Amino acid sequence: MPTKHKRHSVTETPRVKAALDELRSARPGERIDLAELVILGARRKAQEQEISNDERRRRIDALVERVRTGNTGVDPQAAQRVRREGWNRSL
Repeated sequence: MPTKHKRHSVTETPRVKAALDELRSARPGERIDLAELVILGARRKAQEQEISNDERRRRIDALVERVRTGNTGVDPQAAQRVRREGWNRSL
């Protein structure tokens, strides 16, 4: 059937089959709407990504605050030595 929209196909690999079988067993005889599953999955993935971005921002802010206050937990002399001489496991 002609369409202006992109088409996709999904192969029922063992992981995909297991997930679909779980859904099928929860609602026997009902038709699975793959488009609905893609929409739900894409939204969930976007939410997870946003959480990941928020966590990254929190970590960066915490690091900036530690550097700003000098509370880095790093020995400045050791850091300078590594910078001058490179990383050596015997340090």
